[in-house]
Amino acid sequence: MRISNGIFVPEGEIEFSAIRAQGSGGQNVNKVSSAVHLRFDIRASSLPEAVKARLLESKDSRITGEGIIVIKAQRYRSQEKNREDALFRLKEMILGVATPRKSRKPTRPTLASRERRLEKKARRSGIKASRGWKEEQ
Repeated sequence: MRISNGIFVPEGEIEFSAIRAQGSGGQNVNKVSSAVHLRFDIRASSLPEAVKARLLESKDSRITGEGIIVIKAQRYRSQEKNREDALFRLKEMILGVATPRKSRKPTRPTLASRERRLEKKARRSGIKASRGWKEEQ
């Protein structure tokens, strides 16, 4: 399965198992295993090391403690469509971590923005001060 230009995952590294889907489906739901469990071992895969590390660091609930991605696809009534859906979701997951995020460069507020903030605070303070009851002398 081709993920991007430099990333390719062999079909043999992806394990599928058919299970019974939950939810509606009529009388057929109890007889046909149309849902699909996709299992993909990150550590044993042929992904680049940087992508593996970012996948393992991500806080995705579909990644087990052992580093195995488990995707349950049961959106469609056909097993083949659910298989395609699971592969698409795996591809999106890998693409999401394939490019490293840009590091944020800390910036300081401009002089004009600081002045606007202080003017706004002074205006608001004046509004609140005028609400109070003033005792006559």
